[in-house]
Amino acid sequence: MPAIDMPLDKLKGYFGSSPCPADIDAYWDAALAEMKSVKPDVRLEAPDFVAPHAECFDLYFTGTGGAKVHAKYLRPRGGGKFPCVLQFHGYTGSSGDWWDKLAYVGTGFAVAALDCRGQGGCSEDSGAVTGNTHRGHIIRGLSDGPEKLLFRQIFLDTAQLADIVAGFDEIDENRIAAMGGSQGGGLTVACAALSPHIKRCVPVFPFLCDYKRVWDMDLDKGAYEELRTYFRHFDPRHLKEDEIFRTLGYIDIQNIAKRVRAEVLWGIGLMDEICPPSTQFAVYNKIKSKKEMLVYPDFGHEGLPGFSDAGYQFIAGML
Repeated sequence: MPAIDMPLDKLKGYFGSSPCPADIDAYWDAALAEMKSVKPDVRLEAPDFVAPHAECFDLYFTGTGGAKVHAKYLRPRGGGKFPCVLQFHGYTGSSGDWWDKLAYVGTGFAVAALDCRGQGGCSEDSGAVTGNTHRGHIIRGLSDGPEKLLFRQIFLDTAQLADIVAGFDEIDENRIAAMGGSQGGGLTVACAALSPHIKRCVPVFPFLCDYKRVWDMDLDKGAYEELRTYFRHFDPRHLKEDEIFRTLGYIDIQNIAKRVRAEVLWGIGLMDEICPPSTQFAVYNKIKSKKEMLVYPDFGHEGLPGFSDAGYQFIAGML
């Protein structure tokens, strides 16, 4: 078969090219402590959308840095104690429409779908940083050091959302799952790494991993184009290349994958030129919990036939 990356047998033994900061655990422990110190001021507001079997709400909370963060929240009507699935969207997108969450509600799940800060939904990006802000969330805050990275705050938003729903009276805190594709896949892994509430997770071709490998493969285009943009504008001779990739290591999900304790069902296409297979295996190979990867040899960054059904059944196994 054609190949854009390593053969599958080599992928299974690949553990990444990007550097891991020596203080990665201390960094994320301090970040989580900051998150927990924030009073979330959770608000539920009724939207215009109405469904016969679901109660629907716009959920707002205060995240790190004082940002106003939004998620769609749905729960079955009639009361009870429900499992919950967190949903995370693709890069630059939003939590989407209400209707496509109703299958899980009809199955007996509550659903919380996050809007990422500064992207296509209702969550705000309140960070004041120097450098490029026109586009590129990977590089946003890169000039100001690890604590200012925008994806630090977005990763924390996923964990804070898990904390919030786990505290709702109607949610069974021992049955919370996470799912998403591309950026949403990366955030699914990040959430499972940072929140002990996540028991099952379904990432599909996740973004936000092994940035140096993306660079070395000359695939810093599309979703990763901002890496090239940053070097062209702020380090055209690559004098700070090592420092830049080391800083990006704080928001590289391969470096926190060891913290994942949830059961994992992973979907991957081996022809993916947006999120190269090797970058994904760098993460997957470091996960120590129970895991399974469904491999699609001829598929790229696109729908993987049958995987949505497999993910649904995997999460529905929590009922």
